[in-house]
Amino acid sequence: MDISENSALFVYPEARRSGNAPGRPRRQTGRRRASAGSYRHGGLKLKYSGIGGQAVLEGIMMKNKDTYATAVRKPDGEIVIQKDTYVSMTEKVKFFSLPFVRGIFSFADSMILGMKTLTWSASFFEDDEEDEAPGRFESFLIDKFGEKMESVVMTAVMIFSVFMAIGIFMVLPLLIAGFFRRFIQSETVMAVLEGVIRIGIFIAYIKIISRMDDIRRTFMYHGSEHKCINCLENGLVLNVENVRKSSKEHKRCGTSFLLIVMVISILFFMVVRVDTIWLRIVSRIVLIPVIAGVSYEVLRLAGTSNSKIMDIISRPGMWMQGLTTTEPDDSMIEVAIAAVETVFDWRAYLDENFPGWQKSRHYDGGNGNDESSENDKVSRNGKGNDSEGAVKHDHAAAVVAGCSGTE
Repeated sequence: MDISENSALFVYPEARRSGNAPGRPRRQTGRRRASAGSYRHGGLKLKYSGIGGQAVLEGIMMKNKDTYATAVRKPDGEIVIQKDTYVSMTEKVKFFSLPFVRGIFSFADSMILGMKTLTWSASFFEDDEEDEAPGRFESFLIDKFGEKMESVVMTAVMIFSVFMAIGIFMVLPLLIAGFFRRFIQSETVMAVLEGVIRIGIFIAYIKIISRMDDIRRTFMYHGSEHKCINCLENGLVLNVENVRKSSKEHKRCGTSFLLIVMVISILFFMVVRVDTIWLRIVSRIVLIPVIAGVSYEVLRLAGTSNSKIMDIISRPGMWMQGLTTTEPDDSMIEVAIAAVETVFDWRAYLDENFPGWQKSRHYDGGNGNDESSENDKVSRNGKGNDSEGAVKHDHAAAVVAGCSGTE
């Protein structure tokens, strides 16, 4: 296998042991679903791990500091992992890391990395289109851009997605609310009405795309990503059993970020008042970076705080995650664990934040009986763990396709 200087590719053939075909999720009967934030380790508060990620096609991307790993279960049952580095814009430019500025650039980082990892995961499920002769438009792109064609197309898709998101979630609610302006004189009431319509459109959008099989399974992988992080941040050993019973909701989820954006926008548009429809449209677009910056700081504070106030603020976003996360099967949890172990030394993290975790009844003392032992073998051979433990990873945005990430 070829391993480049900046990336590594690992294959976990032993992960087939679950016997669960990728297209057939295992039905989980007789188990009580863990409610949002319900699981606690000995009554201790959650400890911030710093890892985050997002769901991709039949897999998970997990990021720790500048290192990320994308784990995908191939159609033949193997788990293949690509490990690489990505330096965020907030690290490259100091100004971009300032409070209320970093939010918009973290969003851009998540879009870039999200599209990159999503494209890589999709490459394992392409049909035999590569054997067919390229069409006229594709031939034109190849002649025009050569090897850069893929990155050009990816950039075009991201730009198109951003414009579509602005049109659907920012401008359309304003236009719909405008029909009621003849009956409602209060600008405050109009701002609230516009916000309610915006939230309604978002919910309808998620409901519609969740009817697609690929999106439905992606939401299951999204749940497994949250469960892995919740498992560790509650001080539990990272194995299938513990991950399975952990909550699928998380305070730092990108779905929560989107809801915060919609709520904060109501407050902004209560204050920002203009007379003409065109100025209202311009204000909705121009204020997006400001709203995103404020919303990011709220999510960041909520995601690292155990205070009752922040729990209350986080609750609506976690309820909204019921639309974008679904209970995963064990084969999906295995993929998420493999991604985590490639970039994160969870044992060192537990040693630092949960002393005595080895005494847990869920830990076998390293004798190989733990459910994650097969993946651990790869990690112990040096293929993946970041020994620095818990570090910061700012990821508070969602990929436009509907797959939210966790900071």
